[in-house]
Amino acid sequence: MSTTHAMKNTQPALTTRGRRNRLVIAHVLNSFQVGGAEQVVVDLAGLQRDAGHDVKVVGIATNAQGPRAEQLRERGVEVHMIPKRPGFDITLPGKLAAFFAKHDVSIVHSHNQMPLIYATAAGRLHRVPVCHTLHGAVFDQGRRAWLRHVAARLADAHVAVSQSTADFMLKNNEVPRSKLHVILNGIDLSRFRPDPEARARVRAELGIPADAWVAGSVGRLSQVKNHALLLRAAAAAGVLSEDGRLLLVGDGPEAAPLRALAEELGISDRVVFAGERHDVPEFLAAMDAFVLSSTSEGLPLSMVEAMATGLPVVSTAVGGIPALLGDGEAGLLVPSGSVESLAEHLAALKSNPERAEALGKRGRKLALGRYSAERMMASYMDIYESLLSRRISERRGVLRASALLAGLNA
Repeated sequence: MSTTHAMKNTQPALTTRGRRNRLVIAHVLNSFQVGGAEQVVVDLAGLQRDAGHDVKVVGIATNAQGPRAEQLRERGVEVHMIPKRPGFDITLPGKLAAFFAKHDVSIVHSHNQMPLIYATAAGRLHRVPVCHTLHGAVFDQGRRAWLRHVAARLADAHVAVSQSTADFMLKNNEVPRSKLHVILNGIDLSRFRPDPEARARVRAELGIPADAWVAGSVGRLSQVKNHALLLRAAAAAGVLSEDGRLLLVGDGPEAAPLRALAEELGISDRVVFAGERHDVPEFLAAMDAFVLSSTSEGLPLSMVEAMATGLPVVSTAVGGIPALLGDGEAGLLVPSGSVESLAEHLAALKSNPERAEALGKRGRKLALGRYSAERMMASYMDIYESLLSRRISERRGVLRASALLAGLNA
C-alpha cells in the first residue's frame, strides 16, 4: 500500500524556526538502557535543550536507570524515574499527569508501546498534546495490544521512523491515517568518521591484527537481530580465515548461545565478542564492513552510524533498510534468513576492496545528507507547534485533572 498522499512526510519548515516559543517538553520512554530509540531520545532532547526549551525525560520501567541517563545529564537534560508497578499499573497515568502538572509541561512525547499506553492517558489528564513515535513494528497480542490500540486513538500525532513502519501501522490499523507522519531518525553524525588512530587502538585492545579484514555488527544480542545467521554466513563464506575476523559489539540474552554456535562452527577463535560498549564510534572505525542480519527493523541507527563512518554495508532487506540504503545504492541487500546470499556478499566485499570503498563513500554521503539529528529535531518541532496551535483554545479556563493530582501528591 502506498501512503505517499495519506500522511505527512514531515520536513522542517525553516521559516518558522526563529519564532518558536520556549516549551516544556516531556519525553517518556521505557528505560535508559542502550538501544536505538533511547539514542534518538538522547539526541532529540539534547538538541531541544540547546534550542532553549526545558526538556525532561521520564523512564517508567521498574529499573529505568541505564547509560543513556548519564548521556542525557551530560547534555543538561533532566532525567526522572516514575517506575511502573508489575502488571498493568492503573496508578501510573495519574502519577505521570501529576508530574506534568508540577512542571507545567507543554507537550508530551512518548516512545514505543508501554509509554504510549501510560503517557497518552496522562497527557489527556493534563490536557496537552501527545506526540508518539513508533521506532519499529509491534507484534504483541492480548491485553497489551488492546490497550495500545485504545491509547493510539487518544494520541494527537503518531510518527513512524520509516515509510515501511508507517505502512505496517496503517495495514494493521495501529493508528488513524489522518494523524500519521513520517520522520526519519537522525543522530549526531559528527562523532562518526574514518579514524585511523581509533582503528589501531581498538584492534590492539581486542587482539585483532592490524592488517586483518574485519566485518562487524553493533546491536543487542537478541533473537530479532539474528546474529546466528551472521555467524553461519561468515563461516560458509570462508572470510574468517587467518586474516579475517568477526566483531560483535553488544550484549544480551543470545550471548551464550552465540558463543556456543561459534564453537560448533569452528570459528570461535575468529569471532570477537566485545560486549556492551559506549565508545561505538571507535569500534566502528576498527571495522572494514558492517553487517546487519535482523529479521525485523524500523530504521536502525547502528547502520546510519556505520554509513557515516564510511563502512560498506550488507544487510537483510527488512523494514526500512532498503530505503535507508537507497535500494542498494549505498549497500548490499540480501533476503532475510538467507545464509547463502549473506555469505556471497561477505565474500564479495572482502575480495573486492575497490567496490567496498565505493559503497562506503556513497553510504557516508547519503547518511550525512539525510539522517542528521538537526533535521529530525526541526521536523518534530513543526509537529509540536501544529498540535499546540490547535490546543490553545481548548485549555483556556479549563481546570485540568492533572492539577488536582499534583495537589494530592504535593
